[in-house]
Amino acid sequence: MTPALPLAALGVIDAAFSGFRAYAGRDARIRKHRANTRAALRGLAVGTVLLLAPAVTAVLHLLTAADPQRAYAALTAGGSGYLLPLTLYATAVLLSLAAYLLLPFRASTLAMVVGLGPLTLLRPLAIAAACLGALLNGGGWASLLVGAVAGAAMLSVEPLVHHHWYRPAHTVTEH
Repeated sequence: MTPALPLAALGVIDAAFSGFRAYAGRDARIRKHRANTRAALRGLAVGTVLLLAPAVTAVLHLLTAADPQRAYAALTAGGSGYLLPLTLYATAVLLSLAAYLLLPFRASTLAMVVGLGPLTLLRPLAIAAACLGALLNGGGWASLLVGAVAGAAMLSVEPLVHHHWYRPAHTVTEH
């Protein structure tokens, strides 16, 4: 089985969460389901476009490889190595998110502070661990390159969404 589909699924789910995070805390309304959904869809759209970069990188590697079957096998091994750390990270995020959504207010606030907040800060480390996993699992430098491009793409979603849709209006000051 190729790890490409589970990795793509994790990527688009992460992109939707990135869109939500770019918007989170910007609106004091209690009922903001529509705005949250719109923010998640914006992240999903940006992330889907950015995920084309690692796909193109992998395809170009396969098209230029001396032995495409061997290159495909190495990318598959690397993808499997990349998937394991991200699956562990995603599981921790989902458990924390479930606690946030299902527990009473005070406990859900604790889940946000203890779980979701720190996990957001750990995203770059999770991606670095995934890149290392791709290399150590026999993927070679090509899978490390594809993983690094994918990681850079995913880490770019939230800043791009924030910059495009949610940055504060600039005020003009007189000097």
